[in-house]
Amino acid sequence: MSLLLGAAAGTRSVEVDARPRSVTPGRQRWHVERVLGRPRAAEVLAAALRRIPGITEAQANPVTGGVLVRHDARVHATDVGHIVRRAIALIAGDPTEAGGRPAPARPAAPAPRADHGLAVRPVLAVGGGVAAGIALIKGSALTRQLVAVGGVAAASAAVLRKAWHGTVDAPQDAVGPGAERHALLEIVGPHRRRLYRAGALSVACQVSELALGTLLGWTGLVLIKGQAAPLVGLGLTTASAQLFGLAGMVAAACAAVAGLSYASNLQWRRLGQDIEHDWRGRTYRHVQHLELGHLEGERTSRVAGALTDDVGQLGAFFAGPANEVLQLGTSLALLVPAFLLLAPQIAWIAFLPIPIVAWLSLRHQDKAAADYADTGERRARLGSQVINSLEAGATVKSFCTEDYEAERIDELSEAAQESSRRTDRSTLRHAETVRACTTASMAGTLLIGGRSVLNGTLRFEVFSPLIGLPQMLLMRMSRLGGIVDQYQRTLASYDRVQRLRALPVEADGTGGTVDVGQVRGEIALHQVSFAYPGRPPALENLSMTIPAGQVTALVGATGSGKTTIARLLMRFQDTDFGSVLLDGRDVRELSRHDLRHAIGFVAQDPFLFDGTIADNIRYGSFGSSDEAVVQAAMSAEAHSFVAALPDGYDTVIGERGAALSGGQRQRIALARAILKDPPVVILDEATSAVDNETEAAIQRTMRLFAADRTMLIIAHRLSTVRQADRIYVMDKGVAEQGTHDELLAQHGLYAALWRLQAGEPAA
Repeated sequence: MSLLLGAAAGTRSVEVDARPRSVTPGRQRWHVERVLGRPRAAEVLAAALRRIPGITEAQANPVTGGVLVRHDARVHATDVGHIVRRAIALIAGDPTEAGGRPAPARPAAPAPRADHGLAVRPVLAVGGGVAAGIALIKGSALTRQLVAVGGVAAASAAVLRKAWHGTVDAPQDAVGPGAERHALLEIVGPHRRRLYRAGALSVACQVSELALGTLLGWTGLVLIKGQAAPLVGLGLTTASAQLFGLAGMVAAACAAVAGLSYASNLQWRRLGQDIEHDWRGRTYRHVQHLELGHLEGERTSRVAGALTDDVGQLGAFFAGPANEVLQLGTSLALLVPAFLLLAPQIAWIAFLPIPIVAWLSLRHQDKAAADYADTGERRARLGSQVINSLEAGATVKSFCTEDYEAERIDELSEAAQESSRRTDRSTLRHAETVRACTTASMAGTLLIGGRSVLNGTLRFEVFSPLIGLPQMLLMRMSRLGGIVDQYQRTLASYDRVQRLRALPVEADGTGGTVDVGQVRGEIALHQVSFAYPGRPPALENLSMTIPAGQVTALVGATGSGKTTIARLLMRFQDTDFGSVLLDGRDVRELSRHDLRHAIGFVAQDPFLFDGTIADNIRYGSFGSSDEAVVQAAMSAEAHSFVAALPDGYDTVIGERGAALSGGQRQRIALARAILKDPPVVILDEATSAVDNETEAAIQRTMRLFAADRTMLIIAHRLSTVRQADRIYVMDKGVAEQGTHDELLAQHGLYAALWRLQAGEPAA
């Protein structure tokens, strides 16, 4: 990154058509004209940005021209802007733009051996073309046909090679520079045995399907000529015997195709499900041990997307497209040699549509992806506007804008309709073009093969069974674009999952375990300084002591560092400077698991899980009895409202406790901490949403609960901490300290806050 920034700083500014749309700490959105309508340019730009240290994620949308860049908060926003513009200049392919000035001339050096190979390729291509031309002009009929088959094979290989390089250029970076296996093998992992079993069944199914087509061709041969020569060797000499024999073989082949198709599809689906389950389980276990900063804010949706959509894509590829690839390969491996050995006269015309259909499918897929994205974007805008208009019903009616809103919906609906029509036209054109190619291939095969039969160069017994088989292959080829698209999506999903698995986990302490029963609860902070990434310091050179077995309160304005102290104690973050001690031991040296086991933490907005009230109180103390749950709820003043519910403690409260009020959720969370019975308890605005009467009742029970344990109370409402043994008034450090009465006597910040909350005039 430093080299890129140096180039940006030391050269003239690059004129690129790109402008920022939004800039927030750690994230920037840009509009880049160069990627608009260019899927390949969008992929290259995103891949180039992701390779730069400090850039954590980059996405480019060829439909909207939008580019999203997420970066480390330590990278300055201006530097990110230089990086984006420089990357855009690099993908333009102009060395003057990319570097700001032409590269200096260098002495010529001998080309490496690989370059000789590159130089030889055009010579070989020209030589091969000349040789093929001579063969076509002066060679025999069979030679000309074989040369034509070679041309078809070369064209097919060129189309598929280009598609392959288009899929592996960027996503393969996910595997890493030292990777020895392809990404698909890494995805399969320990499920190779099932992969081999599913593959064997697919091959057998495809062989059976081709055999069925051959048997049907022999049936037509018997009906036309009265016999099929290959069946005579089986002892079936009469037409009647051959028809009965063919009927039995066709029935057996149909049963084999149905059974093998069922078994192979079942195996592929189970393989996909096993891969999805395995990757989700292993990745989720890794996520559970990530540093908390990677699980907070907008990153949560990215993590959830990797665990659901991306992991699902890994399994979906093997559940469907992988099977189609194997069937397509099996058909090619069987049909091409069969035609070359038995009917080389018609091989070239039979397989001529293969490169054409492959090219059309890949081209259609690239265009269809942009079309579908555009249609989805327009439909999303329409749906969003419909919802907004309905939700704003009172505003719309009060301003008499019903007709205006109806016109807006009409415009958006018309745009979505036109986009859908354009997509439908493209899809239908592709389908009909593929059908025309297959029909032309069959017609050409019939014409040329029929002439060969008439002039005696091709036996009718060979021609008849083979005539319909290439059409089966060509119909599968029409799915090639979709298969390539799924392959690209799978590698991109694998890339995102691997990036998630590469995030650092929480480092554990090296100072041994913590016996929860022996924790006294004395907390000390020595010259602690801490700042969240991209923000001013939350704590500066803070020192304080929280005695064991007492109630200590932290009060102060928002942003004064109260909650930060709790997070440092829980090791959700670690200090930049200084140390936090528990019973004289640095918390960074303690086992995180043991440390958090010794501390009960109740946040201002506690999280409740979708389940029963009893399950939420028992969370983390899963072996507790029903009596203990009820007792904890009574101590938290929650029993009265829980008992009044129809299902009592078995009441399901929905996601995040949506069925409860804020005060009820706080009391459930408080009961959960009480049931845990830790030696240290942190209450971070834990009663801010309850009424004064309930708070007074909770304070009475908490005095009993606080006996012989350390309690740290963080509060804005000073009535909550009035009875605390010691109160610290915070302002990025300790501004004042003492008991409630002592602080009032100082007539300082605490006294001013008390008068303000009591409704007295401010001084």
